Amino acid sequence: MKKSISLFMLLIAFAVGTSVTSCRETKESKAEEAVEDVKEGVEEVGEDIEDAADDVGDEIEDATDDQ
Repeated sequence: MKKSISLFMLLIAFAVGTSVTSCRETKESKAEEAVEDVKEGVEEVGEDIEDAADDVGDEIEDATDDQ
């Protein structure tokens, strides 16, 4: 009886340890994915800003050429 209780407690401890470890890995991978998403978003915004600056520059050149 004492042996089965010890084995049961060991099994519970193993299950808790495994769930905590897998939870950390999940959170870590989600955090890494979020960082990658932010990097991609920043790059896209940077490209949009460059395009907008080019458009404004073109409009300014067109406006000054007309005068």
